[in-house]
Amino acid sequence: MSRILIQNGRVIDPSQSLDRVTNLLIEHGRIAALDVPADHLSGDPEGRVIDAAGRIVSPGLIDLGTQLREPGHEEDETIHTGTAAALAGGFTTVACLPGTDPPLDSQGTVEFVQHQAERADHCNVVVIACVSKNREGKELAEIGQLVQAGAVAFSDGDAPIANAELMRRAFQYCLMFDKPILSHAEVKELTAAGVMHDGLESLILGLPGMPAAAEEVMVSRDISIAEATGGRLHILQVSTAGSVEILRRAKARGVKVTAGISPHLFTLSDRSLRTFDSNYKTNPPLRSQQDVEACIGGLVDGTIDVICSQHSPHAEEKKMRELDLAPFGIVGLETALSLVVTQLIEPGHLDWSSALAKLTCQPAAVLGLSNKGTLRPGADADVTIIDPQAQWQVDTSRFFSKSRCSPFHGRTLRGRVETVIVGGRVKFHAEALVS
Repeated sequence: MSRILIQNGRVIDPSQSLDRVTNLLIEHGRIAALDVPADHLSGDPEGRVIDAAGRIVSPGLIDLGTQLREPGHEEDETIHTGTAAALAGGFTTVACLPGTDPPLDSQGTVEFVQHQAERADHCNVVVIACVSKNREGKELAEIGQLVQAGAVAFSDGDAPIANAELMRRAFQYCLMFDKPILSHAEVKELTAAGVMHDGLESLILGLPGMPAAAEEVMVSRDISIAEATGGRLHILQVSTAGSVEILRRAKARGVKVTAGISPHLFTLSDRSLRTFDSNYKTNPPLRSQQDVEACIGGLVDGTIDVICSQHSPHAEEKKMRELDLAPFGIVGLETALSLVVTQLIEPGHLDWSSALAKLTCQPAAVLGLSNKGTLRPGADADVTIIDPQAQWQVDTSRFFSKSRCSPFHGRTLRGRVETVIVGGRVKFHAEALVS
């Protein structure tokens, strides 16, 4: 379908400070115009009209941290199933983290992910390549070659870069290509045997803890190195009150640092681990209620720039183990938007425009995706249409993801994706993929 007219929707585009009921025209895979007449396609037999009355029309959502697992861990997720899950969650672009086997540290592995994403033909997939070879933190990956292959940013995923000198040199190399480094902030020596947040709940439950300091020390170190080199730093996941305050002060000094958070980190607290359910085992761990409230405060005042899914799928048999043996990680693509609506917009912490900015134009800015996350004429026609009033109950058996490890199974949420358009083509509508 070369031309689509979306009528009567509440168009919210934070990149243009736009929020009004109007019509949006898509032509040949691009945003063509706003405020077009309702009968604009009346003479076009191949044109399609979508009535979005009572719906929100947003730039396509962008996820800044998705584990697609392929190659190497196809029992957990594949690029085909992961991108299908992304569409169901309203995401038109996902940034693939390098937690694969082999890791994304060569041109060949980057091109493999790009090829598989093209074959799946669901949403856009951009690649975050490794900072270090084999994600071992010992030797820099070939940054220049990876940029040439199409890498948009660099990270070792959930493997923190312990070597400060390696991190310093990585910033210097990435500066040459204007690429950010995405850091998983964790001092492994402090969390070695940890299962959950180190606090009163871990003491009561008798479970080994992961102290807030393990995150805060690494956030401070990475900010210091970024400040010294002038490099661009993004903290993948913020989970503690201390990290929020460190970031707030760094931003006030003008450090080039941004930060993200996942919905489960501002929705759940460490009290959830009283169930001993491994679906609550994440890294960073669920923190105290005080940390949750501080993170919401960071979202409200702009200290935290991005909301991402932290989609970390695992096969069901891997999660159905004792808490200390089960892997960290949950799925998040298909519930992220609804949790934002339920936990942030409905209670009045954020309005729709502020929330969508953290899911669209702000992650696009971090990754340097100039034609994504916006509805400006000429931009890629990636659009998400949302029913803000829909109520639905999470049923993991209906997920498009291969994994079922969600702590939100059975929970009733508000707001749901209705239609997703990628590159001017309708790719998802009302719980069904469109080929």
